[in-house]
Amino acid sequence: MANDGSEAAAKALDVAIKLAHWLKARLHMISVEELMDMPATLDEVVEEEREEKHRYAKVIAQAQFKAKSAHVTIETHVRVGHAVQVIVDFIERERFDLLVIGYMGHSALYNRLIGSTTDRLVELAPCQILVVK
Repeated sequence: MANDGSEAAAKALDVAIKLAHWLKARLHMISVEELMDMPATLDEVVEEEREEKHRYAKVIAQAQFKAKSAHVTIETHVRVGHAVQVIVDFIERERFDLLVIGYMGHSALYNRLIGSTTDRLVELAPCQILVVK
């Protein structure tokens, strides 16, 4: 499950927890902070990841509380990079079979010009995807 802290991601988290509980599965949650500029060194990427863990602390704490209340084991991951590529690589590396993501509607013009993370994940993810509205 991907969680950026949005309202759509919160809805997706609720669905992912229910599914994990029903299937007696372990839930993994990834949060990705996109880099605004190119890091010069690997140390800068590591430092950025540390900072993002702090920025996502509230999102992670809420997810852990909800999962624990539902008797679901959750493992949280925070990564830095381009969200779509990081999530696709994570799914491939860990061989997950389902990605649960939230849908945040944008205008048709926005989607045509910029696209959305959800659309790109639906196109590129190497597993089944459940999009929660």
